[in-house]
Amino acid sequence: MMIRRLSVLDYKNIFKSILFYYIIRKGVKMLEMLVNPKKAEKRPWEMFFVGAFYATVSLLLVKWIFSSDPVLSKYIGILVVTFCVMFSIPFMYYAFKNEEEKDLRIKGFKRLLIEHNKILLAFMFLFFGFIVAFSFWYIVFPTGNQSFRAQIETYCMINKPAHFDECISEYGVKQVSKTTAFLTAKDKIVNIFANNIYVLIFTLVFSLIFGAGAIFILAWNASVISSAIGIFSKSNLLNLPLGVARYMIHGIPEIGAYFTGALAGGIISIAVIKHDIHSEKFWVILQDSLNLVIVSVVLLFVAALIEVFITPAIF
Repeated sequence: MMIRRLSVLDYKNIFKSILFYYIIRKGVKMLEMLVNPKKAEKRPWEMFFVGAFYATVSLLLVKWIFSSDPVLSKYIGILVVTFCVMFSIPFMYYAFKNEEEKDLRIKGFKRLLIEHNKILLAFMFLFFGFIVAFSFWYIVFPTGNQSFRAQIETYCMINKPAHFDECISEYGVKQVSKTTAFLTAKDKIVNIFANNIYVLIFTLVFSLIFGAGAIFILAWNASVISSAIGIFSKSNLLNLPLGVARYMIHGIPEIGAYFTGALAGGIISIAVIKHDIHSEKFWVILQDSLNLVIVSVVLLFVAALIEVFITPAIF
């Protein structure tokens, strides 16, 4: 019986088959995690790469499809956020559904909060992936400012309202105007806290009405923060880590508060669909959601204190 020796081409084909199998296997695992929050809770840090992947693919797809369109090319910043939302909605929906089921199984707010923290951590890594990827591409793309035009306009409206047109023309890359320098620390805390509560209310309402729809506000905020990081970094990749640190010091508790509020609204939204609003189960879920809203408000107040007293002292 003759045994044929393997040729170099055979070895190449075997290697390609193994590599293809490995890629498919990893891809399946990734897809499972995207719609299975239980897997994400075990390794939440992987959601960072998922968020970075979503942001990158969204930006590349939008630029490829819409950059040549004379009308839609002006709204690339909005379209990128929309694509990110579409990618994220399945994971957000199943996460809310899973957390709503926890409310019915687990007794005691402390134990529930510990369980909720697992998925909140996955949300935070997803959001952080958005920020890092958007910031990176803002700096790398020669027309990065055009790609994030809507975000730059939002940035200028917040930081240079008195010189909005000049800020837009320069895209805010030279300096940041301190429009609230005349305010006392107490006034700054009140202004920042009130603005953050406003965003929290919108996040909560979007979650209540649209379920996973709150991800739109959160993805939009990620893109605006990324533009601010790009401006702070002065379009230099070497300054990117410093820019991320500049906004994440107070951004971590602030974004954590928004995701906690989104979770509270999402849980109620799922409960309304699955249970009668007059049932005992619904009132258990409602109580947990109200507790989460209180936690969100406390986190926002802490974030305002950090933004006023700690961040300026470091940067």
